[in-house]
Amino acid sequence: MKNVVVTGVSSGIGWGTVKVLTKKGFHVFGSVRKEEDAKRLSAEFGDAFTPLLFDVTDEAAVSEAASLVSSHLDGKTLDGLVNNAGIAVPGPLMHQPIKDFRSQIEVNLISVLIVTQSFLPLLGTDRFLSGKPGRIVNISSVGGQVAGPFIGGYHASKFALEGLSDSLRRELMLYDIDVIVVGPGAVATPIWDKAENTEWSLYQHTEYAEAGEKYFNYSVTEGRKGSSPEVVGEVIWKALSTPNPPVRYATVHKHFLNWTLPRLLPKRMVDKIIAKSLGLINS
Repeated sequence: MKNVVVTGVSSGIGWGTVKVLTKKGFHVFGSVRKEEDAKRLSAEFGDAFTPLLFDVTDEAAVSEAASLVSSHLDGKTLDGLVNNAGIAVPGPLMHQPIKDFRSQIEVNLISVLIVTQSFLPLLGTDRFLSGKPGRIVNISSVGGQVAGPFIGGYHASKFALEGLSDSLRRELMLYDIDVIVVGPGAVATPIWDKAENTEWSLYQHTEYAEAGEKYFNYSVTEGRKGSSPEVVGEVIWKALSTPNPPVRYATVHKHFLNWTLPRLLPKRMVDKIIAKSLGLINS
């Protein structure tokens, strides 16, 4: 049985990944922040799932979790690490509180390195362990290569994650540990219910008030039409299992419109299309 650590599994892509991997015969160590989520997921997935209670930004807690996983592996390597945990903190960059921007970078970028450093010995940098080196799958986003307005902090974190992944993959060739990026588009999860209730009143006094409302209404509507978490989970399984995987998978709903076209068109043209649709043209 292969063993994989997945962060942020209480819902969404993380939950979908656990569902797919456990059905494929993996044992999943999944991180959650709440005891009730640990109990719920343990009841749902049974012996194929072991909860890990930690916040990805807490270095000591992550290190303790790595020690727990190590005791379960009993001298063998870990087959995979899926860095999935992440958040989206909206706001126009001109007005967004720095603490909110900093939190976005801390969770989506810095925590990935915290978790990766803690689990790298189990993935194979500890040469005394038996078994093949494992793989790292970093969950980016279509927003890691195509950026829109009002979630600049999120895009900054995901663009940076893509660069971190490339650097890390090249460094870890020394240990035969592969690093793969999965960049989903919209995924139909409860996150869109939360997004619908996003507190935008902080920016109602700004000139971005109306455009921001339009953007989030559109995002919520399209998000609910997105791929299921299990679809992304299947891609993550491929990234962990395929003998010679590509370095990046793009699982984007309405692939041509939301992925191919924005990357083919000149950026100035994309700017104008977005600005016109949201009323961001300076009159």
